[in-house]
Amino acid sequence: MSEAYKKSGVDVEAGYEAVARMKKHVSSTSRPEVMGELGSFGGLFDISGHRYEEPVLVTGTDGVGTKLKLAFETGKHDTVGVDLVAMCVNDIAAQGADPLLFLDYIGCGRNDPEVIEAIVQGIAAGCREAGCALIGGETAEMPGMYRQSEYDLAGFTVGMTEKRDVLTGDKVKEGDVLIGLPSSGVHSNGFSLVRSILDENNLSLEESYTLPAPLKEVLLTPTSIYVKDIQKLRAAVELHGIAHITGGGFYENIPRMLPPGLGAKINASLFSVPEIFSFLKEYGELSDQDMYSTFNMGIGMVIALSEEEAGAACDAVDGAVIIGEVTDGEDVNIV
Repeated sequence: MSEAYKKSGVDVEAGYEAVARMKKHVSSTSRPEVMGELGSFGGLFDISGHRYEEPVLVTGTDGVGTKLKLAFETGKHDTVGVDLVAMCVNDIAAQGADPLLFLDYIGCGRNDPEVIEAIVQGIAAGCREAGCALIGGETAEMPGMYRQSEYDLAGFTVGMTEKRDVLTGDKVKEGDVLIGLPSSGVHSNGFSLVRSILDENNLSLEESYTLPAPLKEVLLTPTSIYVKDIQKLRAAVELHGIAHITGGGFYENIPRMLPPGLGAKINASLFSVPEIFSFLKEYGELSDQDMYSTFNMGIGMVIALSEEEAGAACDAVDGAVIIGEVTDGEDVNIV
């Protein structure tokens, strides 16, 4: 390898080691449609065996955000990859698609093969849970762009569904019931606010305070992946719309699945709010408006469907609960 390149801060040999370490994790996500081996210039995925009448590809891309700062601080890198997959596949599941494949991008200041392997191990775990294949990616060592101990992540997914099954929200109507699927915690949104609360109150990630586990474990709990839950619901009932509750909380995301002229009424007493949100509200001196505008508050997905099928939907998925209804007007009201 070029000694000049190595002196500039790029260790190609470390890159080779990282690829060797990640191969077993990538292979654990394989599907029959995957063609070729890791290391090619492009990932190949054979869709000729899929028997859709009117196939529609649905794509999604996302990152993990400043939650990564907690991974840097704690040295725990094996869960943020799950977050990366979840943020992408949950978005396309909300459109009615089944994820087929996933690609990752890791930009880092220094290629530490052990850290890269831990990240990819999490990505592979997320892909297995979502049922999609990790068919490729890129690790870019960029000294001077990032600090040596830091990195950024981006993910890309492609899924497929029948054209008639695409969920656009056009079927949502006044009187529809809203079902909530529980979150695992903060997921991967609002961490700039979370970190601000930690800093302003000098809170230690090693301490539990009033929480059931150390703060670092609670905050680094990976984002729930809802692909299989959505598949169960699609098989049991007719879904009218789905909102993935990410950045912007209830107020921003629920309207994304509603046609013009419709709003939502959410009854907060109908679902459990994880302790971490009460903790953040207290230490951050936040209002309910702040909380529901930023966090998922214990609900990771909101599904609209007819009142007649609400019971069957709750029976189909563990933890699913009625949380409200679709209303006339364009406001989201939380009572």
